Amino acid sequence: MVGGEEPALTSAERPFRLASRGSSLALWQAEHVAGLLRNSHAGLIVQIHVVKTTGDRVTDLPLAMIGDRGLFTREVDTAVLDGRADGAVHSLKDLPTRLEEGLALGAILPREDPSDALVTAPSVPGNLADLPSGARVATSSLRRRALLLAARPDLATPDIRGNVDTRLAKVASGEVDAVVLAAAGLRRLGRADRIDELLDVPAWLPAVGQGALAVSCRERDEPTRALLAPLTHDPTERATAAERSLLRRLEGGCQIPIGALATVVSGRLALHGLIASLDGRRLVRGEGEGLPGDAEALGEELAERLLRDGGGAILADLRAHAARDAATEWTRA
Repeated sequence: MVGGEEPALTSAERPFRLASRGSSLALWQAEHVAGLLRNSHAGLIVQIHVVKTTGDRVTDLPLAMIGDRGLFTREVDTAVLDGRADGAVHSLKDLPTRLEEGLALGAILPREDPSDALVTAPSVPGNLADLPSGARVATSSLRRRALLLAARPDLATPDIRGNVDTRLAKVASGEVDAVVLAAAGLRRLGRADRIDELLDVPAWLPAVGQGALAVSCRERDEPTRALLAPLTHDPTERATAAERSLLRRLEGGCQIPIGALATVVSGRLALHGLIASLDGRRLVRGEGEGLPGDAEALGEELAERLLRDGGGAILADLRAHAARDAATEWTRA
């Protein structure tokens, strides 16, 4: 029953079904979660149910032009809500901070390296500082573009779409001089050797939740939530709760350059955040610290400080710019 309680799953009844996107990275992530579930629950059979999303189908437009929240997740989660799957595996950075009604986060796994990574063409220097003026550093992320332009306003930052292998191939062929990708995805796919430079945090802040995997499930499906619970890593859950709280307060999505990273060290939770203009000329940064149990409050407090320190003006400009673009597109139509 959609949104309701269901009987406990055993291998004698039916497999546990995990929904996933169909990219090589998404399937690696789904198989990783499936393996952890099998190890945690002897005899459990897990199957992967592949769902193709709008973000996967539309690859010839920048992400900010084809949607906002849930671009790579909504249709996968629909498979959970309508009963085709019991859970869905996501890169946490892709998940909206407000889930679809009836869904909950059943597990948040230990975080991989949250850093962004620079991958350069063979004939190009392997670090951001030494790239020649005018070098083409491709990205589909407004946050990465803003940080690139803040550090190197002389660079070109063309948009790039496609999976990890497609983007790496464009660098190798010289179509672009470099690309910025999540280090976690490269490591998970065995492509760590392609990393030329890790872009240091907290100077270069990643997307909220970057490097962490999450499994969504039906909110009232207690048997599934019990199956998933052993997979949760408490420090990652606390850290990403702070980051997502900050993003939720800022009402950010893929059309707004926002970065954040929280870490739990020696029983304390430290959070860094930033809001940037599209051209990278304005960056508002802040940091805060508190107890892991106060993660959401810490995120909200830092968000408020960023807004007061100039982030509110940046967000207002960004939203006015987006409204003008939308009006222009409507007039053309």
